[in-house]
Amino acid sequence: MDRAQAGLRLIELTHGELKEELGGACAQLGIRQAAVVSLIGAVDGFTVSTMPADDATKDVVTDYDLPAEMTGTGEIVDGVPHLHVVMAVEGDRAVAGHLHRARIGTWFARAYVQPLD
Repeated sequence: MDRAQAGLRLIELTHGELKEELGGACAQLGIRQAAVVSLIGAVDGFTVSTMPADDATKDVVTDYDLPAEMTGTGEIVDGVPHLHVVMAVEGDRAVAGHLHRARIGTWFARAYVQPLD
């Protein structure tokens, strides 16, 4: 990667599954290792996981068929996005966790990605 490609990259996603689309965009840009410095936008539905209080080695995975405002951070490791998010949903509530899926359609997602490779 030359110096021109090494700086912070803005990746805008307008439709599809967020992690798949972000991984694909990073692949097109030749990014395999990166910090996702900021993730913002809104999604039409999402799946996150958290850990149960009595066993940090397990995941509690929950699907939400709700629109949500989104913020998050994460990393790209070997071309695969790993994101932690906070989703603001109806009723001024927040749902946080490890992002498994997020459906983009009505709005957009923007990832600010700092390549490390």
